[in-house]
Amino acid sequence: MDDAGAPAVIAAAVERCAAGLIHRCDGLVALCIGTDRSIGDALGPLVGSRLAVALPEGVTVLGTLDKPVHAGNLTEALAWVARNFRRPLVLAVDACLGRAESVGFLAVGSGSLRPGAGVSKSLPPAGDVYLTGVVNVGGFMEYFVLQNTRLSLVMRMAQVAAAGLEQGLRALLMRHGPRRQEQ
Repeated sequence: MDDAGAPAVIAAAVERCAAGLIHRCDGLVALCIGTDRSIGDALGPLVGSRLAVALPEGVTVLGTLDKPVHAGNLTEALAWVARNFRRPLVLAVDACLGRAESVGFLAVGSGSLRPGAGVSKSLPPAGDVYLTGVVNVGGFMEYFVLQNTRLSLVMRMAQVAAAGLEQGLRALLMRHGPRRQEQ
C-alpha cells in the first residue's frame, strides 16, 4: 500500500479481472460497502466518496460517507442495481480483518465478496470483481477491533484504493465501454 506504484497495480488487476465481463455489461457500478460509524469499516464509504467526484459519467457509485451502503441497506442497494441494470458489472469494495502481517494490504480479485463475514453477519454476496482492504487483525472481538482501527491507516488505504480503481475503471471505459442499457 505504501508503494508509489500500488494504484497502477490495482488498476491493472481491475482491468484483468473485468476484461472478460465488460463486454456483456450494460453499466459499471462501484458498490462501496461499510459505515462511517466504525473507523475500520469506513474503507468502502471513503473510497466511494473519492470515486463519486473523480469518475466520469458511465460509472454509478453506491456507498459514500453521506450515503453509505451497510448491513442495514445492502439488500436494498443490490435490488436497486438489479432494477436499474440488466447486466451490470459490479465492483464491490469492502474492509476486512486478517492476519497481522497482512494489515494494510489491498487485494483485487474476480468473483463476489461476502460483506460482514468477518463479524459473523449473514449478508448476500456482492460484486463480480472485488477490492478488499485488510484494516486490522481478525480472530477475536471483531467489533472492538474495527472500532479501534487507526484512522490514518484507513485513510491511506482509501486514497490508494480509490486512485487505483479510478485508473482501472477509466481504462475499462476507454477500451471497452459498457453497452448502454436498452430502453
